[in-house]
Amino acid sequence: MTSRSTANDNPATLYGPVSLFLGLIAFAGVTAYGFFALFFALPAGGLAAALGGLGLAGGYRQAQSAVGSATGLASVLYLFIFALYPY
Repeated sequence: MTSRSTANDNPATLYGPVSLFLGLIAFAGVTAYGFFALFFALPAGGLAAALGGLGLAGGYRQAQSAVGSATGLASVLYLFIFALYPY
């Protein structure tokens, strides 16, 4: 008996949902501000952007990857801009 691999068995199919989840966590962290933003939003936003880019390059679940990448990048950029100009 042989086992067939389908496209859904590929680990790259998780890039989109994971990127979307981390992007939303980063966005929530930025809106919560303060302590939560630094320790959760910054790493989650960076990972969301990276995994979203991998998902877009891999071609799996591109809509989820694009939204996750956009929210992750927006969160990280907002934190960097706020760090440069706090007032």
